[in-house]
Amino acid sequence: MKFTELTVHTSTEGSELVADIMWRYTTHGVAISDVKDVIALQNDKVMYWDYMDEELTADRSGDVLVKAFVALDVSPEILPKIREDIEELAANCNGALPLGSLEMTSRIVEGDDWIEIWRKHFRPIHIGKIVVVPEWIEYNKAEGEEVVLLDNNMAFGTGEHETTSMCVKLLQKYLTADSVCIDVGCGSGILGISAVKLGAKHAYLTDIDSVAVKSANHNCALNGVSDKVTVAHSDLLADSSVKGDIILANITADVLERLAPSIPQNLKNGGTLILSGIIDSKLQGVTDAYKAQGLALKEHIKKGEWNALAFENS
Repeated sequence: MKFTELTVHTSTEGSELVADIMWRYTTHGVAISDVKDVIALQNDKVMYWDYMDEELTADRSGDVLVKAFVALDVSPEILPKIREDIEELAANCNGALPLGSLEMTSRIVEGDDWIEIWRKHFRPIHIGKIVVVPEWIEYNKAEGEEVVLLDNNMAFGTGEHETTSMCVKLLQKYLTADSVCIDVGCGSGILGISAVKLGAKHAYLTDIDSVAVKSANHNCALNGVSDKVTVAHSDLLADSSVKGDIILANITADVLERLAPSIPQNLKNGGTLILSGIIDSKLQGVTDAYKAQGLALKEHIKKGEWNALAFENS
């Protein structure tokens, strides 16, 4: 089978955002090539090479390649949509986050064995008690760990990006026994699944993207938590009578600000709202938007260019 390999030149900060856009339009794979990942592997002593071209780690241009593989027959329809969404991303960031050139190139490739090669780049990710594991990797969990399996689509949140890992970290801090959790913009379902694995009584997951909803449903079944999870194809729960002890929203700052009047309607009194996906320049705007709804800021954590906030509905 032949594929169109679409390559976007971006930055470390923009790579996950670009990859998330690509995942909206393909189930055949997305790959990020970042020299910083190679350097991290060297520093962590996770992998060793007998020989390695020194020029590989000497590149400090900051150019990160994000590649999507789209079936050749649908490429004429899909590629313009990806381009349009990436242009919208650039407009929303408005220079506040370095995105690189966003130059796009494409070529036709054979797809005989690239999926297996692509899979080799993934490994289990440890976030406190949670371990995110690709379904094709055999992993024996240690005492006290909770494993979240993700299918080979790995779409919309793998735990590797700072925004997702901060959400999981805060979730573990504020989750109590029998909590009801709501995840707005659920993507792969990683946050809602993590909540149930950590003891939540039920999790409500919502997303406006039909591919994300399909992925979340599949991952819930994969983890055996479907009986404790409701996945909805919506911007937010249509029924404001459904209340959460914890609400999670790991989406862009502009969307978080837009949803500020809506999200608190589903949060119980005394409940915790966890927000992530906030770049530095947007932090004050998001903070002010939710304080204006009567929520009290409990905690602010930061990783790199990204911020996460925990509010209390007091």
